[in-house]
Amino acid sequence: MARVVSVHEYELKAGVDPAAFERAVRDAESRGLLRLPGLVGHHFLRGIKGTRRDHYAAIWIYESREAWQRLWGTPDAPLRFAAYPETWRIWEEQVLAPLLNVVPDAIAFTAYDELPRAEP
Repeated sequence: MARVVSVHEYELKAGVDPAAFERAVRDAESRGLLRLPGLVGHHFLRGIKGTRRDHYAAIWIYESREAWQRLWGTPDAPLRFAAYPETWRIWEEQVLAPLLNVVPDAIAFTAYDELPRAEP
């Protein structure tokens, strides 16, 4: 079964210390805010070259399209914020909102179906 990989791009508000963002991310992880059913991994990244140098992103890896849809709805019928898992609402409202230049639910992101691997 193919996984879903979602890439979220974070733009900090003017004047936000990048170290504060990094501390907030680690705090959210330690509080368990990013543990979601069907989420099998996540990675936080800071650009080192290219158009997003010194900007942040996250990669979220879900076990399947079905697991991703249970959390967020389908591409044609996404769930509303109120239906998100409680820990994710806390992540967006309390952790990200004070740091980002847009409402967290309005960040640039793309969710991808993982392509099947070649058979040996």
